[in-house]
Amino acid sequence: MSSPLVLLDAASLYFRAFYALPESMTAPDGTPVNAVRGFVDTITKVVNERKAGRLIACLDADWRPAFRVAALPSYKAHRVAAGGADGEEDVPDTLTPQVPIILDVLDAVGIATAEAVGYEADDVIGTLAARERTDPVEVITGDRDLFQVVRDEPTPVRVLYLGRGWAKAELIGPAELAAKYALPVRDAGRAYAGMAVLRGDPSDGLPGVAGIGEKTAAKLISEFGSLDAVLAAVHDGRDRKLTTRARTALLNAQDYLAAAPTVVDVATDADLLIDRPDPVPSAPADPDRVTELTRRWGLGSSLPRLETALRNRHP
Repeated sequence: MSSPLVLLDAASLYFRAFYALPESMTAPDGTPVNAVRGFVDTITKVVNERKAGRLIACLDADWRPAFRVAALPSYKAHRVAAGGADGEEDVPDTLTPQVPIILDVLDAVGIATAEAVGYEADDVIGTLAARERTDPVEVITGDRDLFQVVRDEPTPVRVLYLGRGWAKAELIGPAELAAKYALPVRDAGRAYAGMAVLRGDPSDGLPGVAGIGEKTAAKLISEFGSLDAVLAAVHDGRDRKLTTRARTALLNAQDYLAAAPTVVDVATDADLLIDRPDPVPSAPADPDRVTELTRRWGLGSSLPRLETALRNRHP
């Protein structure tokens, strides 16, 4: 099998690094760089352990897209910064200045980035995964929402889920996803998205259907085959597989259910902006700049380790 195209859910990964590593990791001027170092170390692991052949860091051009807010105003509403710029995300003060440093590092090293105006990184990943016809794809993320992109054909797409850290990473494909949530293996990614609509996700401001938790949601999707089939059964009085309780709950949530798929489903046709070709470089694109970034931001051994990983991959 060829080396994979690895898609990094960049914001998910640098948020995780920020909370996993101490803010005592600082630059000479006192700026915290824990997220930067953790993010760079993750890329090194991807190169060394996942044997990436191609690599793209996927970015949020819009963390709370207007089309999702229009469909469901509660979407991520609790994360909007109080008193900040309109629609600005509530991000820790010590993380905000680290994001431009991460982007500088990616540029100096020569790792491709991708974004899409008006879309989240999830949509960038969904689009790149959907259109890949050459190499297997691995998505590196701490976000369960991306389980919906897994597939076997025409090229395999897997999610390396870092919800419990790299040491306990789970490689999720259709079979693993079906086993984890008691979903049908066939089209497991779409089944997961349907389950997510029914279950909801408070962390994203999705209320779900009252009275339908994860297990009931998975059972409904498994029994009927898809969310659309579940919703069709609500209005079919002859279908006895749907209990009165579940039917009532679904009827009471009709407005939510009409809007939620627009929020939950990742886009697969976003207009992408990719800044460079995506093969993993054999050496930094700008070695002098890498040296300067390492010195200026006190990045210790993080960038040198990544340089070594790149060179060892192309002996």
